[in-house]
Amino acid sequence: MKKILLLNVILCSIIIASCGGTKLPDSTNPEEIFNAGLKFLEDEDYLEAKQMFELIILQYPASQFADDAQYYQGEVSYRREEFIMAAFNYNRLRRQYPGSPFSKDALFKSALSYYRISPPYDRDQENTRKAIEAFQEFQYLYPDDKLKQDASDKIQEMRNKLAYREYFTGLLYRKLDSPRSSVIYFDAVINNYQDTDYYEPAFFSKIEVLIFMKKSKEAESIIIAYKSNFPKSDKIPELDKMLSNIK
Repeated sequence: MKKILLLNVILCSIIIASCGGTKLPDSTNPEEIFNAGLKFLEDEDYLEAKQMFELIILQYPASQFADDAQYYQGEVSYRREEFIMAAFNYNRLRRQYPGSPFSKDALFKSALSYYRISPPYDRDQENTRKAIEAFQEFQYLYPDDKLKQDASDKIQEMRNKLAYREYFTGLLYRKLDSPRSSVIYFDAVINNYQDTDYYEPAFFSKIEVLIFMKKSKEAESIIIAYKSNFPKSDKIPELDKMLSNIK
C-alpha cells in the first residue's frame, strides 16, 4: 500500500511539473526516466533526480536500469550530505543487485558515508566501526583496486581514533584515582590496537599504574615486554631505573 501511495505521489509530481512547462520524460519509458534523473543530478536538482530514480525502482524493478537507479539514489543522498541515507541506498544496491557493476563502487561509497559521519572520539563510535568494517570488506573483495591504499589510510585514521578513546579513558580513570579501571583501558589498547600511535603510550602508562599499585612482579614482566617491543624508545633509561627500584 505504501509503495502504491509513493508511486502515485511521484507520478503526480511529474504531471504537475509538466503542467508548469518543464519537459519531463515519458513515464512509461524507463530509459527516458533514468536519463532524466541523470540530467537532474548533473544539474544539482536533487529532488527531481531522486523522484526519477524512485520511479524506476518502484515501477520498473526488473528493468536494466533498476540497479543503476538504486546506485544513483545513493549518489543523490551522498551529494546532499545525507550520509545515513546514502549508506542505506548503497547497501541496498548490494543486497538486491549483488551482480551489479555498481556493487564495488557502492561498497566503497557506503564506507565513505560512514566515514563522513564518524564523530569525535568522545562520542559513540558505531559509525566509525561500520566504516572500518566496510573499508576492510572492500580491501578483501578488491585487493588490487587502486582505492585500496585510500581505504587503508582511512582505516588507520579511524583505528587511531578508537585507540585514543580507550587510552584517554585510561588516563581519566588514573586521574580519578581508579587505577584498576585505568589498567583495563590501557589493556584494551595493548591487546586491540598494536598498529596505532597509542600502543606504546598505553604500555608505558600501564607500567606506571602497576608500580603505583605495588604490583611489582607484574610491572617487572611488562617492563621486560616493553623493552622487547620498543628497544629504541627514549624511555628505556627511565624504565631501567624503575626496574632497579622494583628489584
